[in-house]
Amino acid sequence: MTPEQFGSAVLDWYDQHGRKDLPWQQGITPYRVWVSEIMLQQTQVSTVLGYFGRFMDALPSVQALAAAPVDEVLHLWTGLGYYTRARNLQKTAQIVVAEHGGEFPASVTQLTELPGIGRSTAGAIASLSMGLRAPILDGNVKRVLARYSAQEGYPGEPKVAAQLWALAEQLTPAARVNHYTQAMMDLGATLCTRSKPSCLLCPLQSGCQAHLLGLQSRYPIPKPRKVLPQKSTLMPLLANRDGAILLYRRPASGLWGGLWSLPELLAGEELDGLALQHGLILGERQALPALTHTFSHFQLAIEPWLVHVEQASSAVAEGDWLWYNLATPPRLGLAAPVKKLLKRAADELNAGELS
Repeated sequence: MTPEQFGSAVLDWYDQHGRKDLPWQQGITPYRVWVSEIMLQQTQVSTVLGYFGRFMDALPSVQALAAAPVDEVLHLWTGLGYYTRARNLQKTAQIVVAEHGGEFPASVTQLTELPGIGRSTAGAIASLSMGLRAPILDGNVKRVLARYSAQEGYPGEPKVAAQLWALAEQLTPAARVNHYTQAMMDLGATLCTRSKPSCLLCPLQSGCQAHLLGLQSRYPIPKPRKVLPQKSTLMPLLANRDGAILLYRRPASGLWGGLWSLPELLAGEELDGLALQHGLILGERQALPALTHTFSHFQLAIEPWLVHVEQASSAVAEGDWLWYNLATPPRLGLAAPVKKLLKRAADELNAGELS
């Protein structure tokens, strides 16, 4: 296939089968496309659908996002994971408002200078919302092009990625680039899937090297496997008489940066020091079911304890600590496993009241 034939085949397929009813495809603006693209990194469309609507209802413009409390932004992001995305989202919004008059730069180079916007995301914003000719190479498009060209090597390696970028640049048409970009993402999401790709329905099958060789399952070459290291922590859920749980805000950088979390201890003996720090008397404690949370670079085994406490003094949580009311929870950013553990604690405390 020539690049012209490739583009025509992709656009013809899009006209018949492409997705045109996703929320971020309605009332298209750079802001809506940008937020959706950041949400869709590492996350399935089905998951993002609900989050995108809630986010837009609460923060409908780049100005609203720039001015929002960080806890509100993280609250709206809770459950999507990779929270650096949310923090960079607000940083970028503040730069766009302060330095660009509230308008996103109409240049891929300038877009990539903003926090959290890489080359592919910049290309998506430029092509989908501005109609600029800009190639993209997200996970779906990488898979399509790696199979189409029978690309050897793991696409995450710089040399291999450079070859795929060159191919994406060569194949991206000048006309209808917004539809072409959406179509390429759709092809990867609906036909050229990781397992059991629907090659017979694919408009590119006549030129696809992986298909012609019968090696669709070989490409793209997977990332070399590494065994994830294991870490463990004890997370106490300190519950006061009002049924509130003691939380603290994690540092802005690093794991779960800026989110509210449970204390993390190496062993149960450290509970006494934590109680002393907050003027608490430890009471009955109950082990809750263990929880394992997988990060990109390690697995965390969490041992949760529900611990009833009495306040020995009039000391109140302040600064980076607060009592999280389970009955009327505040709008805070919570790490996904912490949110799950708070739900378990609420269930246990409610069951105790009923018994």
